[in-house]
Amino acid sequence: MISLCKSSCEAMASSLPLLLLVLCSLSVAQCQLRLFNLRATGLPSDLLGTTDGYVKVFCGADTLGKTSVRNDNANPWWEEEFTYFKAQENEVMRLEVHDSDLLFDDLLGVCQRQLKLGTYEHDCYLEKGGTLHYTYTFG
Repeated sequence: MISLCKSSCEAMASSLPLLLLVLCSLSVAQCQLRLFNLRATGLPSDLLGTTDGYVKVFCGADTLGKTSVRNDNANPWWEEEFTYFKAQENEVMRLEVHDSDLLFDDLLGVCQRQLKLGTYEHDCYLEKGGTLHYTYTFG
């Protein structure tokens, strides 16, 4: 079976000329990205107390959304899952961890990952302290 996300148009040309015509007209094959199991440990406290954390999710130039805010929790877990159907291999997924405050939200750190086919679990160490853990499936 040929993986449409991974195979180039040239590789398919010799064995599937008709399919080649159709697929190459789409320019770049796109795949589904699924991001889930978002959790953090050891988020730092600020002057107002324990972190009120949330995560913003981006893929390439597109915003996929953000999680709910977990109030007063240095070790939050978010139930939200994010699915994106226009992702491309080697595109960058970016996760921004924020502390929600009354006037301005503080950016605690940014995690960036180049998308690869498969399922992966990652830990990302945040600039201002703490770790973001997440899982993604791409393909």
